[in-house]
Amino acid sequence: MISVIDYGAGNLFSVCNALRYLNISYEVTKDADAISRADAVILPGVGAFPAAMDSLHETGLVDCIKENAKKKPLLGICLGMQMLFDKSDENGDCAGLSLISGEVHRIPSKKMIIPHMGWNELVITQESPLLAEIETPVYTYFVHSYQAFCDDKHIIAYCDYDGKIPALVTDGAYVFGAQFHPEKSGEKGLQMLRNFERLAK
Repeated sequence: MISVIDYGAGNLFSVCNALRYLNISYEVTKDADAISRADAVILPGVGAFPAAMDSLHETGLVDCIKENAKKKPLLGICLGMQMLFDKSDENGDCAGLSLISGEVHRIPSKKMIIPHMGWNELVITQESPLLAEIETPVYTYFVHSYQAFCDDKHIIAYCDYDGKIPALVTDGAYVFGAQFHPEKSGEKGLQMLRNFERLAK
């Protein structure tokens, strides 16, 4: 069973539709006990970083997420990925979950349209179980104005958008993040969700 965390700021509909299509067992929850019982956790997200972190604090899930990330697979999607890092300067400095070392800042490009929206090819820099059975090239769907800045050791794949934008990240253990939306990225994105479920078995 995968817990999809509901903190009032998530792209729950599209994520749950994809899991249902894949016949992956899931539950949408904001209950810490349910999250602790789950085999894996998905942290979705759309919107602004500070509001999302405020929601996690209000629901009392920050410590729960940090504790469960030590022992079971966790996948942050879009804003959910950004919250895995130490902090963001969106609308002022705001602390994140500090599950991956790094910071989140506005995409610095002066030439490209912001927000970054649409399909981009992933440049894969290291092997990952999330990419099992997926042949290159891999194109995924992005919608975001802020990006992570982190050490290359955390980057599984990036896209080039007048600069290097981390697209798939990890802490090397249980924690993974996708800046793109795998649930909106066609068959290869769906395969990533299948692969994530396999990590929980």
